Amino acid sequence: MNRDATPIKRALISLSDKEGIVELATTLAKAGVEIISTGNTAKLLIEAGIEVQEVATYTGFPEIFGGRVKTLHPKIAGGILTRRDCDGEEAIKHNIPTIDLVVCNLYPFRETIEHRGTSLEEALEKIDIGGVTLIRAAAKNFGWVTVLTDKGDYPQIGELLAKGGGIPYEIRKALAAKAFAYSASYDALVAHYLNREPFPESLTLTFTKENLPLRYGENPHQMGAVYRGITSCDPFSLLECHPLQGKQLSYNNLYDTYGAVETLREFNECACVIVKHATPCGVALGATPLEALKRAFLADELSAFGGIIALNREVDGAIAHFLEPLFIEILIAPSYTEEALTLLKKRRNLRVLESGSLPPLTPIVGGRFIGKDLLVQERDAKMIKEDELTLVTKVEVSKQQLSDLLFAWKVVKHVKSNAIVSAKGGVTCGIGGGQVSRIDALKIALAKSGTTEGLVIASDAFFPFRDSIDYMATRGVVAIIQPGGSIRDEEVIAACNEAGIAMLFTGYRAFLHG
Repeated sequence: MNRDATPIKRALISLSDKEGIVELATTLAKAGVEIISTGNTAKLLIEAGIEVQEVATYTGFPEIFGGRVKTLHPKIAGGILTRRDCDGEEAIKHNIPTIDLVVCNLYPFRETIEHRGTSLEEALEKIDIGGVTLIRAAAKNFGWVTVLTDKGDYPQIGELLAKGGGIPYEIRKALAAKAFAYSASYDALVAHYLNREPFPESLTLTFTKENLPLRYGENPHQMGAVYRGITSCDPFSLLECHPLQGKQLSYNNLYDTYGAVETLREFNECACVIVKHATPCGVALGATPLEALKRAFLADELSAFGGIIALNREVDGAIAHFLEPLFIEILIAPSYTEEALTLLKKRRNLRVLESGSLPPLTPIVGGRFIGKDLLVQERDAKMIKEDELTLVTKVEVSKQQLSDLLFAWKVVKHVKSNAIVSAKGGVTCGIGGGQVSRIDALKIALAKSGTTEGLVIASDAFFPFRDSIDYMATRGVVAIIQPGGSIRDEEVIAACNEAGIAMLFTGYRAFLHG
């Protein structure tokens, strides 16, 4: 392996995205580099007054099959892959000059499939073959060859050439690594597009590092970064929200804000979600965004301190006025009035994000790392309907109680298990989550509920014993929604009937383990 700096005498340029190439090619020409290029790229460079030899002329073989075959030729592949320390005689024998620089990016497959109505045939024509071959060949032979797949790297190489020097080994190696990552990401996107199985035998995901530096991870001694998903089917991305003001977002800010938005996406009604340490602490519906905000904030004012507020309606001046004395980390909403933005700008450290309209939850596949391995599942996007509920007690539920039960169920899905949510009138009264005992989660939720009477309770899993029901009977609970499925369901139902508490079964569990 050659580790010395390598000169560039001959370059091959084949680009879909041609931004910045005229400037680089001008530098190459001034440095005396022979330039070979494919059709449209060659045309652009010739129009810019740069001397170029077209690939078809160089190889003596025309482009064929509508341009599907251009660079797949031994003179091109051999020129890139020649090992200068052992293949020289064979290269001369077959009249294969060496190629020292490959500048290449690929057909816009991602942009093509993002257009609604793109047919499979149209997408297939945007799968690059020759370009991937050029990139991988140059990257493999980085001991002698420099490969450029990112226009952001053009200036660095241009500066080195302008100074009359070669390309150092470490730079060639770094560019080769970037090139392999680029082609791998491209292939992963194609595979994802063609494979509609939710859990394929081989799962290849691709992400690109976001230009959003994080100060650190969850704690100052941990490094952190955020990557944009390329193969996800979720129509929502927090990274696509517009930051309107405030400090840099941190790892915890992003994680917590995502949790707030995920909960908010459960609701079509005007709603507000407040999150602290990745857990909802106040959720409320309201006739207006201000009413929803006030109700959510007052649901647990102590926990809301330093929290994240998410709204699914426009923020106006009245909301901004209400927030003036409150310490919050982030405010995210679909849009803001000019008056609201003027008032919010007084809070320089407050991070303000504009989300645009939020799509409903979708059952996309997601996962989490467990060491070097990955657990994958569908997201819990199930929306329970009234006619899917089963009343299991003699005690009936009122229309308002049913509405509150459905509201509380939407919230409990987003609270870490074991999870209990109490609610009344479209607002959470107490949230208990992350407990190893269900009755402990219940006690926390009811303690936070204070003296409120007429509460409904949502539980993310069944009650294994009647002790929780007996405890609720002394705390003003009137109705419960839970999955059912315990071997002691009859005992629990009997306890509800004795206490005059209505109970509905959803028939499915809503655990959230992190």
